[in-house]
Amino acid sequence: MSSPPDPASTRSLLLDIEGATTPISFVYEVLFPFARRRVESFLREHGDEEPVAADLRELERLRAAEAAGQSIAEFARGLMDQDRKDTPLKSLQGKIWEEGYRRGELRGQLFPDVPRAFRRWQEQGRDISIFSSGSVLAQRLLFAHSDAGDLTPFLRAFFDTTVGAKKESASYRRIAEKLERQSAEILFISDVVAELDAARAAGLGAILAVRPGNRPVSQPDYPAITSFDELFP
Repeated sequence: MSSPPDPASTRSLLLDIEGATTPISFVYEVLFPFARRRVESFLREHGDEEPVAADLRELERLRAAEAAGQSIAEFARGLMDQDRKDTPLKSLQGKIWEEGYRRGELRGQLFPDVPRAFRRWQEQGRDISIFSSGSVLAQRLLFAHSDAGDLTPFLRAFFDTTVGAKKESASYRRIAEKLERQSAEILFISDVVAELDAARAAGLGAILAVRPGNRPVSQPDYPAITSFDELFP
């Protein structure tokens, strides 16, 4: 098993969202169904607006490459059902959720230890960033409209698949460069072992999040925590 993180050398926390800061159930039972229900009406109302049109052009290219015969809305719903991580899909989902958050129809769910940890880590002089397959917009919205209030002032940076896939070590090296940190100064927390493997290969510290609703991991090769209260108390 990997060694526990060294408090003296850990200067940055890099956090996954789903299964780390946020219950998986919120993503799959609230956010995804919301976007799936709204995608057709959202495209009808906003498809001519350039940011949405840019997502549509990329989705059209993806649909053509996959020789999919359904409408673009049906194609997007199919990608959601497959839990695909394609960047234009995640970008479109973020825009649909933005409308929901602004209307008060959505509120970001966080584990109760998250705001406590953010305050504690900030007081300790550690910075906090997010790395999720959801778009940067979707990440910001979740933390800005959370059930604990607006937590974005605690967050230094947000990273999505535009820096690379979460299971590729090069993504974590790019993040370290953008944060202007040595890889060993960054600790990544996720519930997905393949992501932890990629982070460790890039030289980052790595911890497994074991939260209610997470998929079980047998004999993980990483230190595990069930709450952020356990980390740098």
